[in-house]
Amino acid sequence: MNQETENVIIIGSGPAGYTAAIYAARADLNPLLIAGLEPGGQLMITTDVENYPGFPDGILGPELMDHFTKQALRFGTRLETGMVESVDFSRHPYKVTTASKTFFAKTVIVSTGASAKWIGLPGEQHFGGYGVSACATCDGFFYRGKPVAVVGGGDTAMEEASYLTRHCSKVYLIHRRDEFRASKIMQERVLSNPKVEVLYNQVVKDIQGVEDPVRKMTGLTLESTKDGSTSELEVDGLFVAIGHKPNSDLFKGILDMDDVGYLMTKPGSTKTNIPGVFACGDVADSVYRQAVSAAGTGCMAAIDAERYLAEEDH
Repeated sequence: MNQETENVIIIGSGPAGYTAAIYAARADLNPLLIAGLEPGGQLMITTDVENYPGFPDGILGPELMDHFTKQALRFGTRLETGMVESVDFSRHPYKVTTASKTFFAKTVIVSTGASAKWIGLPGEQHFGGYGVSACATCDGFFYRGKPVAVVGGGDTAMEEASYLTRHCSKVYLIHRRDEFRASKIMQERVLSNPKVEVLYNQVVKDIQGVEDPVRKMTGLTLESTKDGSTSELEVDGLFVAIGHKPNSDLFKGILDMDDVGYLMTKPGSTKTNIPGVFACGDVADSVYRQAVSAAGTGCMAAIDAERYLAEEDH
C-alpha cells in the first residue's frame, strides 16, 4: 500500500491548486494534481487579467493559467485529468476516486473553486469577457467613464454596484423585486450614490451586441416582472451579481462548511476538520475571490501539508 500512497493529492486546477502544486513539488512531495473537467478554473473564461502582480501590461486568463501549469510541471507535479467522483476521508490513507481510477494519499488539498451563478441566457456565454462579467473588482477598470448594469439584490450586488461607481459614468442596478434583501447599511451606501439608478421589478431578457470590428455587448432587453412589458437599456457592461456557488458538493457531510457551502478552515491556516485535509482558494473564500488571494492560500495549504507530513513521520 505504501508504494501506491501519494504524499499529497491536490483536487482542482485553478490558481490555488497550481500554487499548492508548485510549493509541494519544490518541497519534494511529488504531488499529484487532479485537474477536473475544466482545467484552469475561472481564469480560463477571463480575457484580460490586469491585476495579477508581475504582469504590468496585463495577461490573458488562459495564458496566465498556462504559466501556472508549466511552472508546476517544471518542478515535477504530475497531472491527472478527469473529475473526482468520491472521497473517503474516514481512514488513512485517504481515498480519492475518479471515473477511471482510485488513488490513495497521506494528505489531500481541496482547491475545487467556486462558480458564479448566471442568469442562464445564451448571451452571457457569448459575451463573457466581452462585456459580461461576474466580478467588478476584476473587470470594473475596463469600463471607466462608461455606463454599466448590475443584476442582483443582495450584498454582493450592492458591493459590485458601489465599487463600479468609482470607474463608471452610470450604474443601473436591476432587481426582479421592489425591495432588496441586502443589509440596510449596504443599501443606503448604494442608493444614496448619485451615479446609481435602480430599476425595480425588472429582469434581463436578452443581451445585445456586435461582432464587428470586435465582439462586444451593447445593451440589454429588460422585461417587467409586473406586466411583462419590455424595454431597451444601452450599457457597455453587465455584471451578474446573484451569488457564487462553491464547488463543494463532493464534501457534504465530510468537511465542515457554512450554510452556502464554503469549506471552513481553522483560523490562520488551511486546515479543515479532518487532519491532513486542507482547503484553499475560492472553495474556502466567500470574501475576496481573487486569483492572487487564491494563489496565496494555495501556498499556505502546501506548507500546511508539508508540516503535517513532517510531524507524522516523527
